[in-house]
Amino acid sequence: MEKRDKITEEITIPETLASEIERKIRNLPSLKEEIRFNLEKDTSEFLNIIMAGGISLGTSDIHIEPTEEDAKIRIRVDGVLQDVIVIKREIYNKTLSRIKLISGVKLNVENKPQDGRFSILYPGEKRSYSIEIRMSTLPSEYGETVVMRILDPRKLITLDKLGLRKDLEEIFKREIKRPNGMIIVTGPTGSGKTTTLYAFLKYIRNPGIKIITIEDPIEYHLDGISQTEVSPDKGYDFANGLRAIVRQDPDAILVGEIRDLETASIGLQAALTGHTVFSTLHTNDAAGAIPRLQALGEKPVNIAPGLNVIIAQRLIRRLCPRCKEEIEMSENLFNIIDSELKKISKDLHPAYFKGMTIYQTKGCKECSFTGYKGRLGVFEALVVDDEIEDFIFSNPSTSEIKKMAIEKGMITLKQDGFIKIIRGETDKEEIERVVGL
Repeated sequence: MEKRDKITEEITIPETLASEIERKIRNLPSLKEEIRFNLEKDTSEFLNIIMAGGISLGTSDIHIEPTEEDAKIRIRVDGVLQDVIVIKREIYNKTLSRIKLISGVKLNVENKPQDGRFSILYPGEKRSYSIEIRMSTLPSEYGETVVMRILDPRKLITLDKLGLRKDLEEIFKREIKRPNGMIIVTGPTGSGKTTTLYAFLKYIRNPGIKIITIEDPIEYHLDGISQTEVSPDKGYDFANGLRAIVRQDPDAILVGEIRDLETASIGLQAALTGHTVFSTLHTNDAAGAIPRLQALGEKPVNIAPGLNVIIAQRLIRRLCPRCKEEIEMSENLFNIIDSELKKISKDLHPAYFKGMTIYQTKGCKECSFTGYKGRLGVFEALVVDDEIEDFIFSNPSTSEIKKMAIEKGMITLKQDGFIKIIRGETDKEEIERVVGL
């Protein structure tokens, strides 16, 4: 299997700077103030402050967007973009050149997109650790926009930290421990699919089994697991990489994404021949994965016996524990929730909560006055049992599959969101934003 390319450059964040940033920057206003105070510093130092500040706040992406006269810096925290500061064109130009230089892309190319990467050696409590940065440029009307994705290994969490209901956690633990079969996680970009899959791998990882991943790109590095990265320009894609992996005697395989028939076919064959296969697919819900595999050209005779469980997920923001406040559930909200949850187990029926308090956002320094701090997932899981396996042979539509799954007890994304409202973990506005009412 092909080795991943060496990252172009590694930036070291001095321990003194990291300590100072973590002491000073506790929220978005303090980050704005720190960047404003250091605007005239050397470009390398200025970029270090931006990166260290973003890491300190748990930022997933840093955006630099030029306008006609200046440029705007924004960060994505908990899935939502926040304005940070507007900088002069001169500072933007110097910062862009510095980013392109350390990312290993061409400095004099402005009229076409470029992708690069670098890493940051960031001091920790016991030892420094490496944070990989994926950089992308895109030509725009007034210059090149830059997005830097921060892949902080501290964000990797265990299965019990995903925000699962107890019944769903038990389903996941049972299914991922099965010795063969495919587990697919679906959802749009940024919905936490990779985090969930890595949590699965961490749960099953032990010295007695061999786990191999093929990804595009390798986002996080796990000890005790063999990881390989696709390189399409060199002819190393998911399909032929997966074909090579099955000859390496693995027990479990992670395929970053199913994009074509060949990858789907090899993955399902591996699942049918004694391997546990994890992968992702871009569909709106769990039921949509089966017609999607058929649309790629795969046959029901392979899909039905090869699938164990299909998971759909989204990420929602948690209410800030410091400033959330109790309110009484309105009659309108009760009716909305009741119409959905009355279809499922009585243990979760909102009649038990009528007249009880729920929570709403308020905003404080701790959450940068957004009312939210951190994220958790909402999930639905379609377990492919004998009845659904037989149903797949009839080429059912997405709606027909979903209807049967719900009849068999599947809790939908929306219902899981409503349960989290009742539990005081999020609010109606967040569920409406992410899942819809």
